[in-house]
Amino acid sequence: MAVYSKSFNDTKNNISSSAKNLMDKGNKFKKMLLPLGIILVIIFIATKCCTTIDSGSVGIKFYKWSSDSDKRGGVIGTCKGWVWYNPITQNVFEYPIYVQRKTYAAFSVNAKDASIFTMDPTIAYRLNPEKSIDVFVKYRKSLQDIENGYILTCIYEAYRICANQYTSDSLMANRGGFENAVRERLERSLGAEGFIVEEFTSQITPPNTLAEAINAKNEAVQNALKAENKVKEAEANAKIEIAKAQGEANALKIKGDGEAYYNRVVALSLNDLLVRQYAIEKWDGKLPTYMMGDKGAAPIIGIK
Repeated sequence: MAVYSKSFNDTKNNISSSAKNLMDKGNKFKKMLLPLGIILVIIFIATKCCTTIDSGSVGIKFYKWSSDSDKRGGVIGTCKGWVWYNPITQNVFEYPIYVQRKTYAAFSVNAKDASIFTMDPTIAYRLNPEKSIDVFVKYRKSLQDIENGYILTCIYEAYRICANQYTSDSLMANRGGFENAVRERLERSLGAEGFIVEEFTSQITPPNTLAEAINAKNEAVQNALKAENKVKEAEANAKIEIAKAQGEANALKIKGDGEAYYNRVVALSLNDLLVRQYAIEKWDGKLPTYMMGDKGAAPIIGIK
């Protein structure tokens, strides 16, 4: 019995010790729950009640609903950096204010004479930060949605109105003026809404019939230029030949004048002594014949 009682007491003590250990662990776990809960609450608040607005963007902080019409749709104001808000009643919308570039699909417009031209526009623009609230209040959409909506409509309208002021030939001959007119109209319409146009270019494709006519005209002009160049070349060659002939004639004249001059000089240089010497060189050896003159005898050398 004593042995049994001792074993029972040991078992009881072990159970008490285990229970105490469990209670101690439970108390420690309860102590850990409080800071863990605080950390979880902080994480929730940081993810749901705080956001960051990049330096290249502008944030619009606003109430999700507001009955005050003076607050312009519940807008609180613009913000940057770390922004805290109540996710239940408030929200933050972000607009990039750096340059955006958009290339649109080709579309057609009519010229003044009903010819159909195809336009492929590309626009580079940015949001004016001072008018970001106005853009948000009016559209409440992202810039991508505004690009495919309002901005595209403005571009199409500018092309349509400006193209109706040109005939087909004048439009092709004044592409620069046409594009400038389109851009000026876009700058006015988009600028009034809060968008600044940085660049605007387009590829203008004329109708096939007009393109063929332009190619034929260009070919005719090129052929005319070729013919004109050939005429000029022939005239130049003829002038070369004339100049060459004139040069040869002048050379012959100069040569003839030189020979004549030489002959005159030689003739003038022949005096009586030279004539006598020439006569002696031609004498055949016969004795001279004498003739009597009024002044006496004078020898005459006979020359055959």
